[in-house]
Amino acid sequence: MKVNTAVLSLSLVFALVSSVLAEPVVVSTSDDRAEVEVTVYNDNLGLIKEVRKVELPKGQGELRFMDVAAHIRPVTVHVKSTHNPADFSVLEQNYEYDLISPEKLLDKYVGKNIKLIEWNKIHDRKEIVEATLLSNNQGQVYKINNEIYLGHHGIRVLPRLPEDLIAKPTLMWLYNSGTDKQQTLEVSYLTGNLSWRADYVVVLNKDDTSADVSGWVTLENESGATYKDARLKLVAGRVHQVEQPVPRPARGMEKRALAAPQAPQFQEQAFFEYHMYDLQRRTTIKNNQAKQVSLLEASDAKVAKELLVYGIQSYFTAEFRDRNPKQPVGVYIKFKNSKENNLGMPLPEGIMRLYKTDRAGSNQFIGEDKIQHTPKDEEVKLKIGEAFDVVAERKQIDFKRITANLFESEWEIALRNHKEQEVEVGVIEPLFGSWQVIGNSHPFTKIDARTIRFNVLVPKDGEVKARYRVRVGF
Repeated sequence: MKVNTAVLSLSLVFALVSSVLAEPVVVSTSDDRAEVEVTVYNDNLGLIKEVRKVELPKGQGELRFMDVAAHIRPVTVHVKSTHNPADFSVLEQNYEYDLISPEKLLDKYVGKNIKLIEWNKIHDRKEIVEATLLSNNQGQVYKINNEIYLGHHGIRVLPRLPEDLIAKPTLMWLYNSGTDKQQTLEVSYLTGNLSWRADYVVVLNKDDTSADVSGWVTLENESGATYKDARLKLVAGRVHQVEQPVPRPARGMEKRALAAPQAPQFQEQAFFEYHMYDLQRRTTIKNNQAKQVSLLEASDAKVAKELLVYGIQSYFTAEFRDRNPKQPVGVYIKFKNSKENNLGMPLPEGIMRLYKTDRAGSNQFIGEDKIQHTPKDEEVKLKIGEAFDVVAERKQIDFKRITANLFESEWEIALRNHKEQEVEVGVIEPLFGSWQVIGNSHPFTKIDARTIRFNVLVPKDGEVKARYRVRVGF
């Protein structure tokens, strides 16, 4: 056989040129991280910023940036070289998320031959069957020895992994590097499935006049990535997003009794129109992990307890025919979030759970309420339940419809106290339109343009009836 040496030489030249021109592929994993910072917002959103040191050949090439969040928003990715910004640029970016799974592997082998391994129990041996996978739609269809099998119990064995499937979500960049020196890349992006919330424990003293307040941050990471030794920052406030993600139900967690830290772990600061809480140490945030970190500790904060009865605006334009005139007496705790009250840190939105020590010395749960974001020097007011031994009963003594838009009614609110001490009950009436109180047994305070409040002292084991007549119109 005669070999054409000219053709062979030309082929070798083309092969050498192709190998030289082939773009090098560099893989960067979390092992290359020099720094990582995680900022978590209230709205199931996180900002990841990490620094990696990567060896890149000079010229164009492909960089596979791995170990990014599975819920990354690719359009938010920003990358730059911190030491050689003029010598590095990204020409093209792809986000590869076609991850390896049994279904996707089989999809890649539709129309191709695979092996099926089954155990022959009669002969006690392994048997290998050659099969063509015809379909992987709601089950597998095989062709074996010119017969069609709708499923097979054998173990499916594939000859190799398809090249277009990857094990982890990966950013793939076509880059251009003007140097072959090590590049320090700073990469940032937004991701979903990172969230945090604040929870508070309030322990009242014996007389309900002061309380110890502790706050905890619960951080939930389901973003699909782990952030080792990260700097953690939390942002409290409503950050506007064009497309709000669907809120994910918060996973319930029982509060653990943990030792209080000696110093605040978070440093709070105003940030734009929000507040930022910066953890003063590094922490590892694992994927699929709920982490709790102490936010604040305050002792002997002055509190006040209130018993309140609320009316309804519709009472004043119709005859009151409620078959059960008894009304709930709400129990409220309020305090000022001020430095003078041993507090003063802007409080992120969250649930405050209240406890009180019983005669045996055990803390018992007595109620909870949700607070909104509360700046310093603002009042916190919590509804924690309804009074057992204080009863309110509402009666409409008189009702007149003077004109089509003018009504007059007289009310009696009977308050009965079955406690061993005197109590004060606030009766709050929400009026409307043009109103006038034309008679009253107890003095009232005008809270705002449409609300009045009676403060009624009720002796122990006693009853007091607050009575007033009002005219409303619109």
